[in-house]
Amino acid sequence: MMQWREGVVVRQIREWPGAVEYAVTLAPAADAPTEVRALAYTAMVGRPEVGDRVVLNASALLKGLGTGGLAFVVAVPDRLPADAPDSPGHIVKARYTPQQQMFLAVDEQDSPHHHVLRDAESVEGMPVVVADLHSSLPAVIAGVRTVDPDARVAYVMTDGGALPLAFSRAVAGLKEAGWLTSTITVGQAFGGDHEAVSLHSGLLAAKHVAGADVTVVTQGPGNVGTGTRWGYSGVAAADALHATTALGGTPVAALRVSGADPRPRHRGISHHSTTAYGDALFSPAVVPVPAGGGELAALVRSQAATLAERSRADLEVVEVGTEGLLEALRSSPVRLSTMGRGLEEDLAAFVVSAVAGVCAAQRVSAR
Repeated sequence: MMQWREGVVVRQIREWPGAVEYAVTLAPAADAPTEVRALAYTAMVGRPEVGDRVVLNASALLKGLGTGGLAFVVAVPDRLPADAPDSPGHIVKARYTPQQQMFLAVDEQDSPHHHVLRDAESVEGMPVVVADLHSSLPAVIAGVRTVDPDARVAYVMTDGGALPLAFSRAVAGLKEAGWLTSTITVGQAFGGDHEAVSLHSGLLAAKHVAGADVTVVTQGPGNVGTGTRWGYSGVAAADALHATTALGGTPVAALRVSGADPRPRHRGISHHSTTAYGDALFSPAVVPVPAGGGELAALVRSQAATLAERSRADLEVVEVGTEGLLEALRSSPVRLSTMGRGLEEDLAAFVVSAVAGVCAAQRVSAR
């Protein structure tokens, strides 16, 4: 159910590529504060100015859901943005919703890359790191960079979480710092450097258009979970590993791990990883785990061994050294945060993601 509110922009809070956050005052209402934070996607609604009347979607804000405490600007009704210049492309994303948009997909007939992707059948062994959570992305890249600081890393964002890539301040910061070479949004997700119709064509574009050495696949921010075995958006990690295998890539399954989550099902290796890699996956994958001492690292290795024994897939558990990873993680150009916890609060979550990046980069070097 949509909950609409009307307000007036009073100030700009911050901005990053594709998005601007504002303070908006609302008409007094019993169920909402008088001032809220509201996000405007500039490609969709233009750029509101102080004093503009705005229409907001406040549904998740009023429910207290994990959208960062934000309402979303739906329209600036008194000052509509000008039409964008005519351009090629006919692929519609967020299809059949009031926010649907039309894009030039990298794989469609009007694309200058169509002939490349039309004929491409393989990613030629490219390592593809697949992770459950968007928050793993900077940690995976930090691991890659400990092996090869000049590696070309592409990010393929699936549509399991946020659909607009512009919602991710992390991606904006990683791009600005040069840690990410290219972004590709697939399925219903949109706003990347390249759009692709499917995950498969997105992976092919990462290799043959972006020239990536390593590709990372995760959903956008805002994963969905229900506390049930199968009811979570990250189960699609298995599909991404299947796609990687189908295209001749090297599938690297990053484990979701926590040493601080209060929920027992997410301590050590999360049940999200054991379900995705143990029950939903049918193709081979490499599963990196941290080498070395420490009670939690030993637990993760033991749990990973058990996972490999019971999995329907052929999982290769690989121990990866953690030397230099803490320094690499601390050098991240964007804040590391997972489920509201930072690096020092849940170190294991980020180290285990980083060892997946190390493993992927080592596979590039060995080819």
